[in-house]
Amino acid sequence: MMPPGLAWAILFLTAGCLTLLIPFALHRTHLVRLAGRGRPECERWEGPFPTVTVQLPVYNEAGVVERLVDAAAQLDYPRDRLEIQLLDDSTDATSERAAGRVAYWRDRGVDIRHVRREVREGFKAGALARGLEEARGDFLLILDADFIPQPGLISDLLPPFRDPGVGMVQARWDYLNESASTLTRCQALLLDAHFFMEQGGRWSADRFMNFNGTAGMWRRRALEDAGGWSADTLTEDLDVSYRSQMAGWRFVFRPAVGVPSELPEDVRSLEVQQKRWSQGGIQTARKLLPRLLRGRWSPGIKREAVVHLLGHLAYPLTLFLGLLLLPSAFARRALGLDGLLVADLVVFAAATLSFLVFFCAAGRCRGRPWRRLVPTAVGALALGIGLTATVSGAVLRGLRRDVRDPFHRTPKRGGGISLYASPGAPRDTTLKLVLAGWMALSTVVAIHHGLFGTLPFLVLFGAGYTWLGLGELLGERAADEPPSTRELQPRGTLPDYDPVATS
Repeated sequence: MMPPGLAWAILFLTAGCLTLLIPFALHRTHLVRLAGRGRPECERWEGPFPTVTVQLPVYNEAGVVERLVDAAAQLDYPRDRLEIQLLDDSTDATSERAAGRVAYWRDRGVDIRHVRREVREGFKAGALARGLEEARGDFLLILDADFIPQPGLISDLLPPFRDPGVGMVQARWDYLNESASTLTRCQALLLDAHFFMEQGGRWSADRFMNFNGTAGMWRRRALEDAGGWSADTLTEDLDVSYRSQMAGWRFVFRPAVGVPSELPEDVRSLEVQQKRWSQGGIQTARKLLPRLLRGRWSPGIKREAVVHLLGHLAYPLTLFLGLLLLPSAFARRALGLDGLLVADLVVFAAATLSFLVFFCAAGRCRGRPWRRLVPTAVGALALGIGLTATVSGAVLRGLRRDVRDPFHRTPKRGGGISLYASPGAPRDTTLKLVLAGWMALSTVVAIHHGLFGTLPFLVLFGAGYTWLGLGELLGERAADEPPSTRELQPRGTLPDYDPVATS
């Protein structure tokens, strides 16, 4: 029998986790409601075309750099008003391949420059800062290496800048390889939820939103008023976004404009990306939230900023909650509170239903059929739980002022094998498998002792940890067909975006 003191301590810790987590979950339904408001789309650009600089930051992107340069060079925009900068910090064959395409397009009258740095100081932020110093454009379109802009992208992003108070315009992401596997399909839905619900909701409610690091256009002055790019966080895009909006600039999200991109196809690459985003988000919160909360912004902006910037804290909280699931059930039984086991199902419904509504609303924005959308939404929920095993450590590192980790970019394949090895630690795989084993053992014990109210939690947590743990252990490429024979094609186009469909 569990000692009463220990039982109360476990219940107190469990209640604390839930008290912090449930507001994050319920906030998702709030964003769905905000996104449902929608906003009128902008008219086409009128008047003389401004000079636009297209910035292409790359680092060891040999598999995709030629495709990127070709797409940028074919943007449909007056040649005398278009400048392209290939900001190349590579140390491999990328530079040689890029140089050939740059020379090809320069010979055909495209104003394109191959900008090289001897030292990769400041990582991506440093490359963008260097490009800004040399850029001649009043507006800057930034595209990561795995993005393939459609020819009309500049014309699609310019109209909101007719308002002199608009500092940045963000497009949504589309996906070249969404159908590659269950892993990529779930990622696509997670990103759809971010763009249509989070970005769409914040934009509709005039809250602070963020530039996503790519597929967005900046007014040069908005960057300069923010103080320019900074490398003191791992999310330079989120950092400069908040500084720019705190300087008085407004951002616009264009949900009807999409840019095809590549999703990570293996577990380790995905975790590299998610660790950087999570650690950098917490670093940005630590850097900017105190000043924002002391400022004169509205309570609504402050509340949304707190949830936005601290949202990654849900990872370690969820991990801790998973470890407490079985002990808390035994603690209630030890204290004679068996009747409260029903509360497990109520909490499970409150915590998961809001996320499922969130994901399904985003999927319906693209017209995804319900028969596929619901299972994918459940998979996305399990994926998020599985990521807590490794991302939680990055979140905790983001809270520490003395930690300055390097910027690890997300490996790209371009339809082939990535020539850049994603950093990873065997202990991450071990941790996921240990957690999967704990959840399996907990499930057996819960069934044996009749703790059935805990089972939905245990099954969902166990599925997430098992999926990612075995996927990484077995060297999962997470592809249903060999990449060497699969041509990447744009997926998830959105001919008619209707924000009302999200409600």
